[in-house]
Amino acid sequence: MSLTTATPSAPQRSVPPMGGFNPTLLFLELRRMLRNRRTVIFSLVMPVVFYFMFGSGHRYSDQSAGHGNVAGFIMISMALYGAMLSTTGGGAMVAVERSQGWSRQLRLTPLTAPAYIAVKVLVAMVLGAVAVVVTYAAGASSGAHMDGVVWAETAVLAWVGSLVFAAFGVFMGYLLPSENVMQILGPVLALLAFLGGLFVPLDQLGSTFQTIATYTPMYGLNQIVHAPLTGTAPGTAAVVNVLVWLAIFAGGAAWRFRRDTARV
Repeated sequence: MSLTTATPSAPQRSVPPMGGFNPTLLFLELRRMLRNRRTVIFSLVMPVVFYFMFGSGHRYSDQSAGHGNVAGFIMISMALYGAMLSTTGGGAMVAVERSQGWSRQLRLTPLTAPAYIAVKVLVAMVLGAVAVVVTYAAGASSGAHMDGVVWAETAVLAWVGSLVFAAFGVFMGYLLPSENVMQILGPVLALLAFLGGLFVPLDQLGSTFQTIATYTPMYGLNQIVHAPLTGTAPGTAAVVNVLVWLAIFAGGAAWRFRRDTARV
């Protein structure tokens, strides 16, 4: 008589609610980001310095600009630039995790790719909100003027719009090596800000440059965020620009996360 031993089937790993997204993970990620003093200082100080250099204390600063003055217009631009730096830097921290093997370890947990990316994006957005608040505080204390509701509208738009670059940061964090990710992204972000019209208004440049600018990630955000101040509707092209780039960056981040962890 022969005995056969049945091989037990491997238990199926169940996916927790919300793909593993939870407040504890969000808090831990936020604390890790805030410990990076260089990223925090760089993201919060540079936009304020640029505002004081170009927006405050000049002859043109108090000139009218829609529902405010030129100083207010520049303040909005620098707040958006700060939010872009902050959210990109926060998202790009995944590059460090890749070098430490942390992303591979996550593959052994029930955490799904969308949940992981959502955590990274939300943490980056926290720093982006701080960047907007700090820049607006600097503007309010040094001559920036806007109608009351415009302050709130432009601040919220700058913060929410920076979601595009939070996804961009996560995407780039999976594409670039950890040791120089922000050294590469810093000049890239400055170029994108210039192409999008944050540093020089697009109507002061040639038609060819304006056409190229409409296809860059910052173009749509620039138009939308300044719309409450200028009183000019941003247009369909600006909205489509933002949605398309958000879809590209978020989709690319999810794709790279799955590919990076599939080797475990």
